[in-house]
Amino acid sequence: MELSNLHPAAGAKHSDYFRRGRGHGSGNGKTAGKGHKGQKARSGAPRPGFEGGQMPLYRRIPKRGFTNRNSKEIVAINLSALEVFDNGETVTVESLIDKGIVRNPKDGVKILANGEFTKKLDVKVNAFSASAKEKIEALGGTAEVI
Repeated sequence: MELSNLHPAAGAKHSDYFRRGRGHGSGNGKTAGKGHKGQKARSGAPRPGFEGGQMPLYRRIPKRGFTNRNSKEIVAINLSALEVFDNGETVTVESLIDKGIVRNPKDGVKILANGEFTKKLDVKVNAFSASAKEKIEALGGTAEVI
């Protein structure tokens, strides 16, 4: 048995899609699963998270930081990772995914100059560091921003 194979016992799980309050024969008539009387039996019961006037948990916990919705998540790749390509080959984001160098390119791919680099390649990605561009062009390759 593994976590991926777990499921409830037969008959233990009910569908949440059934009509409540439609008579005794439905098995959920009369009070429609709300019990008798009390605040939660009536309409206008408090929303989830309401703590009876006490400051709710989601407002007691301090809020910190901020997320810039315009920021981009760029995946950084070292030049040494491009050694898997053959001389004269064209390197694109798709070819990086095919070779398994990048799994999820997110908002783009940037080439950094770390590591040994000995191949002449035509590299077409979203961004380059200045020294990475120099290294690629020094070996006769091209560095093109797409």
